[in-house]
Amino acid sequence: MNKGLTRQERDFAVQFMELTRDSLLLDLQGLSTKQLNWKADSTRWSVAQCVEHIALAEGVLMTAVDMNLKLPADPAKRDSLKYSDQQIMAFLANRNQKFQAPEMIRPSGKFSSFQAALDSFITRRNRNIEYLKTTQDDLRDHFFMHPGFGIIDDYQAILFMTAHSKRHTKQLEEVVNSTGYPKSILAP
Repeated sequence: MNKGLTRQERDFAVQFMELTRDSLLLDLQGLSTKQLNWKADSTRWSVAQCVEHIALAEGVLMTAVDMNLKLPADPAKRDSLKYSDQQIMAFLANRNQKFQAPEMIRPSGKFSSFQAALDSFITRRNRNIEYLKTTQDDLRDHFFMHPGFGIIDDYQAILFMTAHSKRHTKQLEEVVNSTGYPKSILAP
């Protein structure tokens, strides 16, 4: 039986996706090429690398949701969930604990330019928002094993993806606020 999302779940996810998209775009306004590519040291990501990572993750995570929806719904797995939606979002947004990104979503120049990465993110995020506004897919009864959270449902995977972008927007804000970050926007 297809339950679909509640109006509250749908509205929350759409607003969260819009808010995190708009926050990222606001943070990027007016940054020069020098600012986008500056790194505190060789072990840290630049603003541009954070954006590339966000764009790559948006594609990979939503592709996983799409593929998972092709499998039969399994409401019996609902009892296997270890974490609530709020716990997943709070954990992801917390930058106190660092993680190594999987190889497939590590920034490595996979896009032709910073703008291409940003455009990819915006296109995917807007498409994902439109999907969430109208989908009748049963996101709550399709599950998969996440390496960090155990079994999560597809709706939680979308919240994870969105909180992930919030996490790395915070990371790029840390870069911008780092000692030595070029403050002048006059030089390209």
